[in-house]
This record gives sequence, structure tokens and C-alpha cells, in this order.
Amino acid sequence: MLKEKDKKANCITCTNAKCLIKKHVHNKGMENYIERKHTIICKKNQQFILEGAPLNGLFFIFKGKVKVTKTGIYGREQIVRFAKDGNIIGHRGFGAGNRYPVSASSLEDTVLCNFTNDVLNEMLHKIPDLTFDLMMFYAEELNKSENKVRKIAQMTVREKVIDALLYILRKFKQSPDGYLNITLSRQDIADYAGTTEEQVIRVISGLKKETFLRAEGKKIGIVNDKLLKKEISEHNYYLDN
Repeated sequence: MLKEKDKKANCITCTNAKCLIKKHVHNKGMENYIERKHTIICKKNQQFILEGAPLNGLFFIFKGKVKVTKTGIYGREQIVRFAKDGNIIGHRGFGAGNRYPVSASSLEDTVLCNFTNDVLNEMLHKIPDLTFDLMMFYAEELNKSENKVRKIAQMTVREKVIDALLYILRKFKQSPDGYLNITLSRQDIADYAGTTEEQVIRVISGLKKETFLRAEGKKIGIVNDKLLKKEISEHNYYLDN
């Protein structure tokens, strides 16, 4: 459950050091733009971006977890990525057209900071440091996307599931009880890995028997990430956060 202080989404006291807005919060003129942002509170499983909907700026996650999806062939949903505190959502459509090419929904109660198209355009024209950092962010995103396409095309089903689990581990870490700090369905893992729910269940069962991971209901814990990394090392294991 969200705390009252999180619902206010104060950019000045925000602790998301990697957030581009937080990074430039003390730049001249930023206070005016921050006052014009919209704070959006989403309940668990609430969609806040619809694929094909008119572009309404960028969303910065103040608190929470999100999945970003895109419709594939035969109408199947493909999870493009997961996002957490400080991450940007909606950037794939900004500046490239007037509609979002992806959908996004919350995986838990989530607080978002939304800056509209007009506000963003003003910010990028008036604050060059922010513009530069956003440009570098896009360059890094392009590099990750190209690497993922190349890597997934060469992987077996087992390797795809392992790669997905390691990505989730890097993104959300593990709690002291030894389980990932996010509860995902086997279908969610399949939609990210680019395989089927049945195959994910089969691979996870095998990895559990090999003591590479533990599983209890939907909860998954990585027991030996070094051996899992070694298993997909030939695909140039890439730290995609």
C-alpha cells in the first residue's frame, strides 16, 4: 500500500537519483515545470497508456512497478520491458508521432509523474542539460533494443527463460527471504521471454530440480545466479536494467 508521502510525489524530496527530472530539479526554471506536472495514482493492474492512444507526454515512475506491452502477431501481448521507481514510460512515442506505440499498466499500486507534450517541449528547449541526458537515454535504449533482438533470435527456450529471470533479478532484486521483489505470473514471464506459459512452467520446474532457483506458488527465488549467467554467457550477457 502506498504511503501518504508517496502519493504527493514531491520532486524536491524524491529519492530516485536516476530519474532525469530529479537529476535536474535544481536547474534554473525547473520549479515552474514541476508545478505544471500531473501526479497520477494507479491501482494494481490499472492501465495508464493504451497502445494507439494520442500521445500525452512522458510518465516518470515515482513509486511502483509497471509492465510495458505491445501487441504482436495474432493479437498476442508481448511484454517489452518492466519498469520501476525512477524509470521513464512512454518515451517510444514521444517525438516520433502523435500516438503511443505501446501500452503500460501497473503491477502494484503506483504513483506516476506526468509531463505533457507542451511542458516537455518547453523544458527541452530551455534546459540543455536535461535535453542532453534525454538524448543519451534514447541512445542507450536503442543499444539495448538492438542487443535484445539479436540475442533472443539465437536462444533456446531454456536460455530465453533464464535470460528473462536474470533480467527480472537485475531490475527488482531479491528480498531477504530469498524471493524476487516482484510477483509475476508464469504467463507474464512467457510474454517477456517470447515463449509460452507451458514452456516457462517446464523450464522453471527443471531449474528448481537443478537447485538453480526456488519456487513457491508465483514466488520465484534465484539460488545461483552465477551458474545461470554462465549458461547464457555465449550470448554476450548484457546488463539491461
